[in-house]
Amino acid sequence: MTAPTRTTGQSDSGVRDYRTPESLPRPSGRLTKEDLDPLVKDAGEGNPAAIHSLLQMIEPVVVRYCRARMGGRDLSYLSADDVAQEVCLAVLKALPDYQDRGGSFLYLVHAIAANKVADAYRAVARDRSEPVPELPERPLVAGNEPESHALHLDLGARLGRLLASLPRVQQEILTLRIAVGFSAQETAEALGISAGNVRVTQHRALTRLRGMIRDEEF
Repeated sequence: MTAPTRTTGQSDSGVRDYRTPESLPRPSGRLTKEDLDPLVKDAGEGNPAAIHSLLQMIEPVVVRYCRARMGGRDLSYLSADDVAQEVCLAVLKALPDYQDRGGSFLYLVHAIAANKVADAYRAVARDRSEPVPELPERPLVAGNEPESHALHLDLGARLGRLLASLPRVQQEILTLRIAVGFSAQETAEALGISAGNVRVTQHRALTRLRGMIRDEEF
């Protein structure tokens, strides 16, 4: 399996070789059920070319998801890229037994990714040497000056607290729509809900965030 793309050098987040989720490549093809089904079928039957193509399609979005949820911070011995690789391996392992029951393969990918991220936080929570917030800090602004670095860490922590106050489905929708770059339909299939529900929930989440930001006087 190809390792997730990395860059060299130290980023503003303090994690070496880190790129923000938004800077990562997004597959040119769609990831809806109708587009994935033929490829998933061939991959499940052991077709090497199909397995390679499927991995190329899902790996960038898995990396974006893990980095968005983990904020680019190393959690003890686990980084977001480590978790993303675990997700991809788990997806490949699940392929032979996957059965299409009318849902989207993207639902399985998201479920595995969400569980792996949760496992990473649980593992670190057991290591009391490194306290773990509900949601990690994320770099929000560019700049290498100490003042800028301190500012974006503070804003990242405050935004993390605001996001953590949202219902889980709203957090997931914002992550998939904004950080990962999914369409409403792709997000709907990943979460097992309708595209209309995604749009309504996203609107409510953003409205709630705007209200909280005003109250916080960002």
